[in-house]
Amino acid sequence: MKTAIKKLGRLDLVVNNAAFQRTYNKPSDIPEREFDQTFRTNIYGTFFLSQASLDHLGKGGCIINTCSIQAFDPSPQLLPYAATKAALVNFTKGLAKAVAKSGIRVNGVAPGPVWTPLIPSTMPAKKVKQFGSDTVFERAAQPAEIAPLYVFLASQDATYVTGEIYGATGGQTPY
Repeated sequence: MKTAIKKLGRLDLVVNNAAFQRTYNKPSDIPEREFDQTFRTNIYGTFFLSQASLDHLGKGGCIINTCSIQAFDPSPQLLPYAATKAALVNFTKGLAKAVAKSGIRVNGVAPGPVWTPLIPSTMPAKKVKQFGSDTVFERAAQPAEIAPLYVFLASQDATYVTGEIYGATGGQTPY
């Protein structure tokens, strides 16, 4: 953050997009150390980066958190990941209220299945093959299909948008 501010002169936008996940067949198989790592990566990292940015974001500044459909429709094989994404939804809504008077907007994007390096590196091959097939498009999204939501939320077109979670789930609805 210090490098960005030094080189660019200011900070206008923070995108929290770090994540860790691993699949497990049974909750009893989840090691404590990995449960802790998932929370440290997915929620602690977002909290501390957001906290550090608040002194540098001015009026009109924006924080965008990457949430997930897992926050609303958790898969039993992704319990720690889904719990962190639910925490991020709550954190996003609360932080938006806490910083609104400073003119800072906070929103989230909650994608459904998206092809990222995280998928083949954390799922069994059989699951990777089927990844995204349960959407109405019968496929996972490409990152370029999700990116416009981030651009919108960072833009001047979203100056009256805060505390919102935008889904891009390929038609998967958690209700």
